[in-house]
Amino acid sequence: MAHISVFAQSHPDKPALIMAGSGETVSYAALEARSNRVAHLLRSRGLAIGDTIAICMENRTEFFDLVWGAQRSGLHYVAISSRLTAPEIDYILADSGAKAIFGSDYLGETLEKLDTGVARFTVDAPVGAWQSLQAALEGKPETPIADERAGTDMLYSSGTTGRPKGVRIPLPEDPNIAGVNPLTMLTAMAFKSTQDSVYLSPAPLYHAAPLRWCMAMQRLGATVVVMEKFDPEAALRYIEQYKITNSQWVPTHFVRMLKLPEEVRTRYDLSSLRVAVHAAAPCPVPIKEAMINWWGPVIIEYYAGTEGNGMTVVGSDDWMAHKGTVGRPLLGIVHICDESGDEVPPRTEGAVFFESENRFSYHNDPDKTRDATNKHGWTTLGDVGWVDEEGFLYLTDRKSFMIISGGVNIYPQEIENLLVSHPKVADAAVIGAPDEDLGEKVVAVVQPLDMTQAGDALADELREFLRQSLSGVKMPKQIDFREELPRHATGKLYKRLLRDEYWGKTDSKIV
Repeated sequence: MAHISVFAQSHPDKPALIMAGSGETVSYAALEARSNRVAHLLRSRGLAIGDTIAICMENRTEFFDLVWGAQRSGLHYVAISSRLTAPEIDYILADSGAKAIFGSDYLGETLEKLDTGVARFTVDAPVGAWQSLQAALEGKPETPIADERAGTDMLYSSGTTGRPKGVRIPLPEDPNIAGVNPLTMLTAMAFKSTQDSVYLSPAPLYHAAPLRWCMAMQRLGATVVVMEKFDPEAALRYIEQYKITNSQWVPTHFVRMLKLPEEVRTRYDLSSLRVAVHAAAPCPVPIKEAMINWWGPVIIEYYAGTEGNGMTVVGSDDWMAHKGTVGRPLLGIVHICDESGDEVPPRTEGAVFFESENRFSYHNDPDKTRDATNKHGWTTLGDVGWVDEEGFLYLTDRKSFMIISGGVNIYPQEIENLLVSHPKVADAAVIGAPDEDLGEKVVAVVQPLDMTQAGDALADELREFLRQSLSGVKMPKQIDFREELPRHATGKLYKRLLRDEYWGKTDSKIV
């Protein structure tokens, strides 16, 4: 068994959590007490087993009080992006059926703009309809509630292709709050995590991977170090400062660290790193190669989704022998299928499906759930790819991002991977825009490292760079420049927003 309650007894003074920038530290004993108080508050406000709460705030210690309080109360807990607007938060609150929301001053005016009747608590000073969480917790016991029962998260997709959809999975069959947790077992076996690990989390806690992996590490009794906000040099400094052994990243983190000046990149001692995991978005081959050359063979990649229907994993050595792969299955069986849902031979491109006992559904969206399942009962995350003869999976792109230009199918990921490897490019997105002759034309939207260089000369330089690797049909017909792309803090790109701009859908929003 593994749970914060176990380590609160065996290692009460050990840090369960450290905020990287401020150094604020919460011991296992303190996290146990604080989460118990939250559980008592939830019960006192009528929240019963199976109910739902929402959490919408920046990375801070109280986030863990709330999720562990909900976990031990048998609740579903929804983590909402703190960057959303009031209508977007209202949508998720209504869709999830949340009966309470916990926020902070980080939301600013959004706090008072929410149009919801659910109970509202703020970890900062009360305002309007928002009650003080600190005041509400006053006098609540630090001992467990009488009816403890294991709860679980209910997380929403990033909304990169439409409105986000909640993935609601049943409460764990084992009601024991310290019962077997599959992700914790995976963290220990596949990612070499132990009670002695010191884990760095550089991403927002409202996203699936950071939240789930932080909690999994705490179930093992490790110390979790959370960055308040990602900064490339600060991340390197924290690895040295806290002697980080395990960490998790997204490719944009790698890109930004690699583009630091050489004297900055070599300034910090990274020798404590045993495992650096990355996921969430495709990683260009040159970026991954550069990271392995820099950090050594400690880098592990996995491909999975909030839906939990399967997972592939690949270590540095296997990746170097199969460059571009996202690995072989660790959970589930991978099938590449044609439009009819039938499996295709190796090296044939198609939709990526997982055959797995793990079932999921999109909350309040039976059509999307049905569309994600083929006639064999296999499920997909919406990605396209292929497998080689050894069973290694390679992702091509998301099906919804495919460009059809003059009848030719073009996947943007290949072009984006090339662009971001150019030394003058910080970020890039490739989309299809309307074209009278071709139906769609390829447009590259580029974020330069130095915006003052944006213009025709840089566009010509990028075209010349791309011509070395791309056929004419894949070449961008247009290159535009932006100071910043609409990228989710977890690394996922809101490509739909860019595409809607070029197609004249100006009412598009990030949801």
